[in-house]
Amino acid sequence: MPYIVVKAYPKEKEIQQDVAEAITRVFTEKWGCPRSAVTVKIESYEPEDWQKTVKEQEIDPQSDKMLILEGKQQFEA
Repeated sequence: MPYIVVKAYPKEKEIQQDVAEAITRVFTEKWGCPRSAVTVKIESYEPEDWQKTVKEQEIDPQSDKMLILEGKQQFEA
């Protein structure tokens, strides 16, 4: 715990690794869990596949559960 999956357009391996490290830092600092508990996976989707594969199947059906949706905060600060 936690297991974080990032779905995004393809990026270079170095960028993916930097993002995974940054996510790990946030979870250890803010969530308070040890580094050994964090698992990060990055799944790449081509732009032409994004709408049908990710947005329509995963984001839209759960839009009421998103904390940030299309860049906009969905919760009271």
